[in-house]
Amino acid sequence: MKNISVDIAVIGGGPAGLAAALEAKEQGAGRVLLLERDGDLGGILQQCIHDGFGLHRFGARLSGTEYAQRYADMVRATDIEIKLDTMVIELTKDRVIYAMNPTDGMMRIECGAVVLAMGCRERTASQVFLYGFRPAGVLTAGSVQRYINMEGYLPGKTAVILGSGDIGLIMARRMTLEGITVKGVYEAAPHLGGLMRNKVQCLDDYNIPLHVGMSVVRVHGKKRVEGVTVAKVGPDFRAIPGTEEFIPCDLLVLAVGLIPENELSRGAQVEMDNKTRGPVLDNNFMTSVPGIFAAGNVAVVFDLVDYVSASGAAAARGAVRFLKGELGGACEYRPVTAGENVNFVVPQRVRTDAEGPTSFYLRVRQPLKKVRLVCEEEGKEIASVRATHAAPPEMMSFEAKLSGGALTVSVTEV
Repeated sequence: MKNISVDIAVIGGGPAGLAAALEAKEQGAGRVLLLERDGDLGGILQQCIHDGFGLHRFGARLSGTEYAQRYADMVRATDIEIKLDTMVIELTKDRVIYAMNPTDGMMRIECGAVVLAMGCRERTASQVFLYGFRPAGVLTAGSVQRYINMEGYLPGKTAVILGSGDIGLIMARRMTLEGITVKGVYEAAPHLGGLMRNKVQCLDDYNIPLHVGMSVVRVHGKKRVEGVTVAKVGPDFRAIPGTEEFIPCDLLVLAVGLIPENELSRGAQVEMDNKTRGPVLDNNFMTSVPGIFAAGNVAVVFDLVDYVSASGAAAARGAVRFLKGELGGACEYRPVTAGENVNFVVPQRVRTDAEGPTSFYLRVRQPLKKVRLVCEEEGKEIASVRATHAAPPEMMSFEAKLSGGALTVSVTEV
C-alpha cells in the first residue's frame, strides 16, 4: 500500500471540489491533493451543454462544460496534485483516506484537513414507489442527459417525465430538439420542483404541458416500457381513484430529486442533518468532525453552480484556518434556527468565536410573493434581503457579519 501525506485533500473534482482545491492553494496551503473517480475533471458539468452557468462567478453566460473547463484550467495552472480514475473507499474520523486507482494501486492518505465535495445522485424508481415490472426505458434525467449529450444515443421516441426538477425540465427541451416527443411533465407536488426560468424556457417555449398534483402510478411493459398510468394525487401523494389515465410511451424519465452523496461522511462519523441530508456545518463549513469540511451538493443540493463553487471556496478557507490552528481546541456553538417559512439554513450553527462575514443559504417551505428575509442574532437584526418572490426550489442566500450569537432566519411576505 502506498502511503501519502498531504496538507489538504479534496474528494471530488466537480465544481465544489475544483473551487475548494483552487482556493486552498490561493490561501497558502502546501500540498493539495484532488481526488476524482471519473476520468476527467468537472463532475456533472461535463454533460451540461446548456448555458446559464457562471453569471455570478465569471460574469458570463457559460455552458456547464465551459464553466468546468475554466476551473479545470485554473487548477491545472497550479501545483495542485490531481488523481483521476481514483475511487475513495473510506474516510476515517482521523482524516485518513483509503483510495485506489490503476496507477497507484491502494493508497493510504494522511490529511491535515479534508474537504468533502462528492456531489449528489438522483433518486431512482424504487425510491418513489413506482409499481410494475422493470422494463428498459425507465431512466433518470441525468442518465438521459449523458446518453444524448455525451454518448450520442437517443434512449426513446416518446417520453413522459415524472418530476419537475431542473434536470428534467432541461431534458424536456433537449429531447424535443432531438426529435423525441415529450407527452408531458408530471409533478406530484402542488408546485413546480425546478426554477421558474427553466419552466418558461424549456416547457412553455416548446408547448410541453406541466401537470402539478399528478404522478405516474404504474409502469406498463415487461421488456420495454409500453406506457404509464398517471393519476391525480392528494395531499398524501396517493392516487385519487377515478383519475387514472394511460399514456403510451417508450421512455419514462425520472426527475424526482437529488440526494447528497454522503456514504463517506457517515463512515467518518460525521453528524448529519435530516432536512438537507448532508452534514451539519458550522460557519467555516466544518462538519462535526474536526478538520473535515463539506461543500457543494454533498452539503445541500444547490440550484446554482455559482453557489456550489462559493461554498467550495468557503470550505477551503476553513480548512486552511484549521491547518493554522485557528479552529482547534474546544469550542461552543450557537444554533442557526430556521424561523418563519424557512425549511432549512446552511450552515446550521456558528462558533461563539465567529467573526467576519459568513454566507448562508436557505430554502422556503412554500411559494411566497414580495418577501423580506431577516437574520437576527440574539434578537437583533444583522442582515436582511428583499425579493420579488421565494419558492422552495430556489435557494436564497445572504451574508451576515457574525459575533458568535445564536441566529434565527425568517422569510415573510411584505
